[in-house]
Amino acid sequence: MAATKVNLSLDALFDLMTAALMASGANRENAEATAEVMRNADRDGCHSHGIFRAPGYCAALKAKGLNGHAAPTVIDVAPGIVRVNADNGGAPLAVKVGRPALIAKARSQGIAALAIGDAAHFAALWPDTEPLAEAGLVAMSFVNSRAFVAPAGGQSRVFGTNPMSFAVPRKGRPPMVWDQASSAAARGEIMIAARDGHSVPEGWGLGPDGEATTDPATILKGVQLPFGGYKGGAIAMMVEVLSACMTGGDTSLEAEANYPGHGGPSPGGHLILAMDPARFGQDRFLDRIERLFETMLADEGVRLPGDRRLANRARTPKDGVDVPQALYEQVKAIAEA
Repeated sequence: MAATKVNLSLDALFDLMTAALMASGANRENAEATAEVMRNADRDGCHSHGIFRAPGYCAALKAKGLNGHAAPTVIDVAPGIVRVNADNGGAPLAVKVGRPALIAKARSQGIAALAIGDAAHFAALWPDTEPLAEAGLVAMSFVNSRAFVAPAGGQSRVFGTNPMSFAVPRKGRPPMVWDQASSAAARGEIMIAARDGHSVPEGWGLGPDGEATTDPATILKGVQLPFGGYKGGAIAMMVEVLSACMTGGDTSLEAEANYPGHGGPSPGGHLILAMDPARFGQDRFLDRIERLFETMLADEGVRLPGDRRLANRARTPKDGVDVPQALYEQVKAIAEA
């Protein structure tokens, strides 16, 4: 029998999550920045990073593993580099605070980087890159997490799910944005499958005994696998270097070793890159992008990355978001505590 759902408008969803975060120890600025990212994830159909993440954020706040009154500071490191000290807060506010300087530097220098330290990331990555593409920039974002994923050919946790996002501006259309883990699946997808009692595809992970399994609960106790074997493993390693080693953030293994077990996000590393096509001398950039996409879409069955997300974005303001009853009651109880 299907689980009971509660339908919430986007405004009601945002208000509920903001209230729960504030009841758990966040001030309004931090709570709203985080709730906005979760609300937008559910709006776009990315339910593994929407209200599903709210209890984890709240647990981290209550355990003092996350500073709910964080005041991120922007440090001008170099003409093409800006750093944000996130003050042990959530990444959404740190990204929001650092974005204006990143955009200005990218437009001035042609390419710029935003390095975020002392932040805990628990959300989707496309909210990092999409606003940059809306500003006319090509953008990439990289983040690591606690160690959940084995290198290709291995059975021990070394990397986080180590996601990345890429965004390109378009002429008269929303940016093309993709956001994906370097693991075969985002951990949240496996957690939702375990919650709902579904099996997962082969190749997503191994059990504690090192054997392949399609049982999500067993994978959560064991280890996740990179997508595409050694190719995905190489990308996971690249993301680890860019996000953690370049920024001074905790590596996935360090985050795992220091994790207090509150169930929420852990500190890691976070790097965002922005490039201005105009400064590269590409005045026909947008026209060339459209020709590329038109060629791709002329092949029947091809869709652009992010198209389903945009379709959900057009639908949910009217239809609302369906939230599992148990999850709704859990977050509502936190908000009313």
